[in-house]
Amino acid sequence: MSLGQRIADLRKKGKVSQSDLGKKIGTSGDIIGRYERDEVTPSIEVASKIADELGTTLDYLMGKMEFELDKSIVKRVIDIQSLPEEDKKHILYTLDGLLQNVRTKLAFAK
Repeated sequence: MSLGQRIADLRKKGKVSQSDLGKKIGTSGDIIGRYERDEVTPSIEVASKIADELGTTLDYLMGKMEFELDKSIVKRVIDIQSLPEEDKKHILYTLDGLLQNVRTKLAFAK
C-alpha cells in the first residue's frame, strides 16, 4: 500500500475530510488529495503531522511497518522504558502472565 493510500484509508476510517485534515496540519484539502493520489510526497515534517492527526505512527504511514500500532500501547511502552530496571521486570512479568491467560482462554474457546 502506498503512502497516499495509507493516508486516504486512515482519514476515511477516522471520518475526517481532506479539508479538515488539511486545516489541522496547516495546508489545504487539495494538497491532501494530491498526497492521497501520490501526485506529491509530503515532507517528513508534514507526514509526521499527518500521522499524529490520524492517530498512527510515521513508520506505519511511510510503509516501514505493515501493521498499525495502537498509539496508546506505544505510549505505555515508552513510559515503561523510563522506569527503573526492577520495576520494568515486574511489569513485564505481570504482562506476560496476563497475555498467557488470554491465550489460554482463546485456545479453550475454540
